[in-house]
Amino acid sequence: MENRELIERAKEAMSYAYAPYSHFQVGAALLTKDGRVFTGCNVENATYGATSCAERTAVGKAVSEGAREFQKIAIAASSGAYAAPCGICRQVLSEFMPEGEVVLWSDTEGEKVFSVRDLLPFGFRGEDIK
Repeated sequence: MENRELIERAKEAMSYAYAPYSHFQVGAALLTKDGRVFTGCNVENATYGATSCAERTAVGKAVSEGAREFQKIAIAASSGAYAAPCGICRQVLSEFMPEGEVVLWSDTEGEKVFSVRDLLPFGFRGEDIK
């Protein structure tokens, strides 16, 4: 799947965001290695710590449907600027797609692509606890 199509899916998912506090809507579209796409949006909570980011929502949906291997994720935000994954999301992406790509979208700058390893070079892995 081309990045542009994945970005469009992320932008569509963004429209479902529940962001009554920050008004910052984020959408994500996660591509599995077998070609399926799972989308997610941010779901805020009055106690910000209980908020779920779009990236983790997409990963959670995918995992709950049996997907475990991902190729890339596209992320779009209502600000129109690049919205890179937070630290927790970077760690979650590292768990499931350490060799994967993160595609960020900006309405004015277009797309930027990073590897998960670029965004989290020393992510904590399962083999670290053995």
